[in-house]
Amino acid sequence: MLTTSLAAPPFPLSARRRWTVLSVCALSMFLVGVDTTIVNVGLPEIGRGLDVGTRGLEWVVNAYTVVLASLLIVSGALADRFGRRRVFQCGLLVFGLASVACALAPSPGLLVAARAVQGAGASMLSPVALAIVVNAMPAPRERARAIGVWASVFGLSMAAGPVTGGALIAAFGWRSVFWINVPVVVAALVLVAVFVPESRAQRARRLDLPGQVLLTAVLLLLVGVLIEGPRIGWASPVALAGYALITVATAGFVLVELRRGEPLVDLGLFRRPPFATAVLGAVAVFVALNVTLLLNTLYLQHTRGWTPLATGAATLPMALGATVCAPWSGAMVGRLGPRRPLILAGAFTAVGGMCLTNLGQETSVPLILVAYLLIGVGFGFANAPLTNTAVGGLPSSRAGVAGAITSTARQVGAAVGIAVAGGLVAGADPAGLAVASRPGWLLVAACGLFLLVVARASRSGGVDTR
Repeated sequence: MLTTSLAAPPFPLSARRRWTVLSVCALSMFLVGVDTTIVNVGLPEIGRGLDVGTRGLEWVVNAYTVVLASLLIVSGALADRFGRRRVFQCGLLVFGLASVACALAPSPGLLVAARAVQGAGASMLSPVALAIVVNAMPAPRERARAIGVWASVFGLSMAAGPVTGGALIAAFGWRSVFWINVPVVVAALVLVAVFVPESRAQRARRLDLPGQVLLTAVLLLLVGVLIEGPRIGWASPVALAGYALITVATAGFVLVELRRGEPLVDLGLFRRPPFATAVLGAVAVFVALNVTLLLNTLYLQHTRGWTPLATGAATLPMALGATVCAPWSGAMVGRLGPRRPLILAGAFTAVGGMCLTNLGQETSVPLILVAYLLIGVGFGFANAPLTNTAVGGLPSSRAGVAGAITSTARQVGAAVGIAVAGGLVAGADPAGLAVASRPGWLLVAACGLFLLVVARASRSGGVDTR
């Protein structure tokens, strides 16, 4: 969580030291982003290696993203209270040990459990690292440049995961996508100990444990029903009980948060239409991205018979689009406000999804690659203006909380995207998978169209700086 009551370092850092801190923290951010998507391309190999079907594979991905989404805000609060560097190091250690457990997992259940622990470690990295960077760079202009670099690394990491995963699996097998984390974590631990100063918030927020428990319950129940719904039946007694529990947990969460002086989630922010639509926009972007990645993996490997390496390489246009457009989008937001890049993000994502709504067994590869490029461009344009729209017009005392909620929304979108995409194709044979996936591509297009609504709200909310 990015906090705004930042305690200054005990001594001013040199420019070189400040940018070294950014590099170390960006390395950890890259690790978290890559791990969110790197496993996707290896799911068929994991399924064969551990004899698990599509629904079990969905939990391999979503155990990580649900726990990460649930704990992002509270991890930021813990870092403010106990020290950002200390919590950051703890997160690296937990993430590294969980990666070893994932690589050695002999069964699907143990792999899912290890992925959940990995998500807990990751929750102590992303928001805490950003707070470290902001604390190390008090000058507004330098801080803005650093956050721009941060956003670019984030976009690149998410897009680079499938490519990296495909190459590793082709050379060393699926367990290598977890082993690769270990040397990176060791290097990061050493660099943090040497270069990163300790810092705390001047006034730490109180922990909201009831809110944390209820938020985790809501996310787990929601994702669980989406994943298991096709198997148990959407109108079965178990599903109906799930809907009831989701409703009760959500209502309980809202009541608890409204009554607390320092809630986990400041629900008052949702009274601002630009903020509310930006949060939903963040969910939509990550639904679209993760639907694309999962359907890409299953279609190309099961229906077309491609190798993991070829499947990962097919996402290179997506990675290229995201890498080029993420920094471009940040520059546009600084000069023109969030509206134009959001319009571009929505248009490119919608057109990319529409390209594949008639996907078949023999759909031309150039069309598939063009669709991935368009979706990657849309993803690249989306993140900077969404963050700007969420925090624009807010007092500094609330901007950090707004950013943390937006980060949580992204991970919720990732979890929902995986659950929905897996539900669409669960049980489909290779010949029928392309047709079964068509509603998923319509969903990607719909997410793009929703970003146009967010663009309109960003203008009406007065955060467009033109």
